[in-house]
Amino acid sequence: MLRLSSSTSLKSVRICRINTNGLKKISSIRLQSTSFTSNQDSSFKTALEAAEKLVQPTPSNPFDPFSMVSSELRVLAKNIANLIGSGHPTLNRVASYYFEAEGKNVRPLIVLLLSKALAKIPESERTRIPIDPYDVNDQLEYKGTPRAFSFAGQNPLDSISPLRVLHGINPNTILNPLSKPMNNQDEYKQLDAKNGILPKQRRLAEITELIHTASLLHDDVIDFSDSRRGRDSGNIAFTNKMAILAGDFLLGRASVALGRLRNSEVVELMSTAIANLVEGEFMQLKNTVLQPNANQIQEGDKIKQVPEPTGKVPTKVHEYSTDLSKLNISHEDNVNAAYQYYLHKTYLKTASLMSKSSRSTAILAGCDENLVENCYQFGRNLGLCFQIVDDMLDYTTTAEMLGKPAGADLKLGLATAPILFAWKEDPSLGPLIARKFSQPGDIQKARTAVAETKGVEKTKQLAETYCSEALKNLRCLPESDARSALEFLTHSVVTRNH
Repeated sequence: MLRLSSSTSLKSVRICRINTNGLKKISSIRLQSTSFTSNQDSSFKTALEAAEKLVQPTPSNPFDPFSMVSSELRVLAKNIANLIGSGHPTLNRVASYYFEAEGKNVRPLIVLLLSKALAKIPESERTRIPIDPYDVNDQLEYKGTPRAFSFAGQNPLDSISPLRVLHGINPNTILNPLSKPMNNQDEYKQLDAKNGILPKQRRLAEITELIHTASLLHDDVIDFSDSRRGRDSGNIAFTNKMAILAGDFLLGRASVALGRLRNSEVVELMSTAIANLVEGEFMQLKNTVLQPNANQIQEGDKIKQVPEPTGKVPTKVHEYSTDLSKLNISHEDNVNAAYQYYLHKTYLKTASLMSKSSRSTAILAGCDENLVENCYQFGRNLGLCFQIVDDMLDYTTTAEMLGKPAGADLKLGLATAPILFAWKEDPSLGPLIARKFSQPGDIQKARTAVAETKGVEKTKQLAETYCSEALKNLRCLPESDARSALEFLTHSVVTRNH
């Protein structure tokens, strides 16, 4: 059954760069074809300098999330520019394309602010790393890790394998941007001493943004999107093949950086988040609750039969594959099953990366289990809130404000929160949802039903519920400016309009 606990509407908060109209976007570095040749050095440096000026502190408000970690965001832009470097100029162009336009940078921002907030915890309470200092860079060895495989004492900028093996050619050649340190290590130490953000936490923020951007390149191909961040999407600008390959390349670069963190638990978490993105996309492509025939794939008007398994590889039937048409299930239970499916898909597609990067941030800080779990739940609740608001905005905001096509969910046949709330009140919407709004008039009927049943308003209440839970999770952190900034950021997720 669809039951929503009552939640008082959160009061809008006005702060510098974050206001009642939504999140202030941070412009990432503008990269042209960065083949790392001498002819391009000057334009590349100019782009880096421009990126540094995009994030400036705002003294008028000490809790501005963006100004609070502006130094780290500037370093993040530089490091991502180097991380995505390749010896092929066209690949560089495609891989850097989404970093040129304005993006919210919410995921790295969360990691950096959370790192800063966790720095206030006394070292004596960092029970996962019971030595002083607490940075895993200085830990000699993980308990239970064979000495031959213990890399804990090395820097996240250093390779584990020899560079000649990683690159297959001369590691000192200009074609290998990863053959040199990603940044000046002295600069890292100075920033760490001042702000308490560990080198591995900063690298985690960069990895998180790389994974997210890779998913955008892939999603735009899957969803036939024609715009992203106010201009042509990657698949339109470069073709589907190049967009997919660039997304794969970003995941490869993220995996290299992830391995260099030399923390098996974090590698496990973030690798699982990548797998979750794919699982969530499959759940979105085929809603097996309302389309019980797991042996068919429908794309528009076409239906494709799935090849029968040979039996050589055991295939488990997913719990969502129950054929509801053959069971005596009430409308209320049917709606609830679709609602739970929607929430799980939302977690996999959006909240998993936020939650697991938040948990990883706490692990790298050596926090105790309670803090680690609360950081995970904070990311989970904030991620669910973020995506639910996105689903609401698809019904209420123009394409110009979103920076991507508006009203796309119904056109793609997606049953998100607004239409599920409407379906609860209007059972006749069930067949429309099952056929993915593919018949003439389905989309208009669905929109009318959402308006009549106040589906958008109920969706906002749902988002506010998750926002409230995320704020509760933050209370486990010591009071600090960074925690206040995270609270402002959490509030702004609900009040944004793009």
